[in-house]
Amino acid sequence: MKVYMDYAATTPVDPRVFKAMKPYFSEKYGNSVSLHKEGREAKEALEQSRKTIADMINGKPKELVFMGSATESTNMALKGVAFANRKKGKHIVTSKIEHHCVLEPARWLEKQGFEVTRLPVDKFGLIDQTQLEEAIREDTILVSVMHANNEIGTIQDITKIGEICKEKGVYFHSDAAQSFGKVPIDTKKMNIDLLSISSHKMYGPKGVGALYIRKGTKIEPLLHGGGHESRKRSSTVNVAGAVGFAEAARIQKKEMTSDAEKQTTLRDKMIKELLKIDDSHLNGHPTKRLPNNASLWFAYIEGESLLLQLDMNGVSASTGSACSSDSLEASHVLLAVGLKPQEAHGSLRLSLGKYTTEEDIDYVLEVVPKSVKRLRQISPFRKGWKQ
Repeated sequence: MKVYMDYAATTPVDPRVFKAMKPYFSEKYGNSVSLHKEGREAKEALEQSRKTIADMINGKPKELVFMGSATESTNMALKGVAFANRKKGKHIVTSKIEHHCVLEPARWLEKQGFEVTRLPVDKFGLIDQTQLEEAIREDTILVSVMHANNEIGTIQDITKIGEICKEKGVYFHSDAAQSFGKVPIDTKKMNIDLLSISSHKMYGPKGVGALYIRKGTKIEPLLHGGGHESRKRSSTVNVAGAVGFAEAARIQKKEMTSDAEKQTTLRDKMIKELLKIDDSHLNGHPTKRLPNNASLWFAYIEGESLLLQLDMNGVSASTGSACSSDSLEASHVLLAVGLKPQEAHGSLRLSLGKYTTEEDIDYVLEVVPKSVKRLRQISPFRKGWKQ
């Protein structure tokens, strides 16, 4: 039996999405900035796609810029705002559990003379709003806090964070690559100035994402050239990708509630049963979490070994972020929530999707305990383990 439990890393393209994209590869192949019939046809599809996605986050079409990925989107949000507003100040606030696509641009900006404050989180992965207020200074220009964490699934109260930023007069950016299409997002109600979203995390194609930029936000583009995307992102636009992204968004808007209910039920069943394993622990908040995320750590074992055991038995999972799967370092997220390195190394992330069935969950609940038991029997970690 083969069970895919790594939807947080990427998702299969929905057949309905592929069907919508297909004509734009070989039949409607125009460049969206060309003035002829093929170009106008591509432009129309692009603008309709822009509207569909913008509507889903209560934004205006002109506020949405298509990108090549969520990583490009977050890079433009941080670097673009930093360089456009450096006369006001050079201070940025973020959290210690952000995705690397936020942490690395922040580190790069420090080399360019900017100052970055990284907020700690509690054991559930939530930032302290009082600490956020105290961290914002007169020279602060941007706060970047992710909506939902990709490893532990914890959902931040970004509505409150947005209120604080608005009161303090600083821009608020949120990385919503994991949450978009899974939970509702309203940029106006949540006071979000910049929002990064991705297609391939929600049954759309890889290679396309978007950055919502609230009207009036001062920002510099990363890419300069022909002036595409209202001079925000020069590069021939991936029309087929945008069409697929929009179709995925349209489908998720209709099916989000039912998908979330189903996945929450399956997730809770899985977590409940896996926590019956001795010395097993849940990562992240027990209720304020993505409907499809189950992140746990098991004492006395090593996560990569567990992944190999599961893979041999047909279960595809992750130890945390797929972007860092080849790293031997303990997860920065798990360390930030208080785990010791040896505990963080024993983590397992099981992420569900809309194609996950109860039969899949039952199989996982059969394989994981057996794999944990087998690894503990040969584990060198049992001796000298310090809690």
